Amino acid sequence: MNHYGFINVWQQGDFVTRAIVIALAAMSIASWSVLLIRLVAVSRLRAMTATMRRAFWSAADFDAGIANLGPSIANPYRDLALAAREASEQRFDDQAMLYGSLDANEWMSRCLKDVFDDHVARLQGGLAVLASIGSTAPFVGLFGTVWGIYHALVSIGESGTASLDHVAGPVGESLVMTAFGLFVAIPAVLGYNAASRGNKAVIHRMMRFMHELHGYFIVGNSPSAPRRPSANAPAAATVRAAKTDDALAAAPDAVARRANGDGGTPLAATTH
Repeated sequence: MNHYGFINVWQQGDFVTRAIVIALAAMSIASWSVLLIRLVAVSRLRAMTATMRRAFWSAADFDAGIANLGPSIANPYRDLALAAREASEQRFDDQAMLYGSLDANEWMSRCLKDVFDDHVARLQGGLAVLASIGSTAPFVGLFGTVWGIYHALVSIGESGTASLDHVAGPVGESLVMTAFGLFVAIPAVLGYNAASRGNKAVIHRMMRFMHELHGYFIVGNSPSAPRRPSANAPAAATVRAAKTDDALAAAPDAVARRANGDGGTPLAATTH
């Protein structure tokens, strides 16, 4: 039994076999590292969501709400709140700049969406690694099995002995590579599914908070600066004032005509 086992595979294998073992070991370490990091990040964001949204909206004012959100290290809710306030202030700083031509609703949506997309990208970091390992590790292990069986058959052919004692050992050791590949792939696939479900729940709550901020600044009572009048507002006001003056100037003549009974004269003359 000392001649069989995984250690014997490593000792008797060539550089291809050892390279496959090293590759599968590296895949396993990478997948577990990503899985643990994602698990900690999602758990932290879930705990943060349960308390921060309530603490923010129960604050006396917007600045107090930002203070209640806590530190800014990997805090998407604080970043979204700061981005919303900055967008509401930038919108009125200088209309001569390019973003001055955008509607306030559109500008606020774009600023919030940029911060939201950045945090979503961070949440999804590492998922591609888990997906790649989960899909390729079984085939890497299968390649190691095929390579081991090939060398086992070659050695059996050279020895000229095909008894079960000579065949079972090398072939069984080669099948260990397939088991190793599955050992690497299964946790990666399960971890990818778990991380995706956790990210989906966190992203949904972040999106809800983003919409609440958007409604607060655009529809509700926001601390943003008052809107500037548009460039056509003075001209429109002048036109309205001129129409009002004309109406007031024509009013005495109309009253005089009614008093003299001339209001219906033009129509009566036209009729006869």
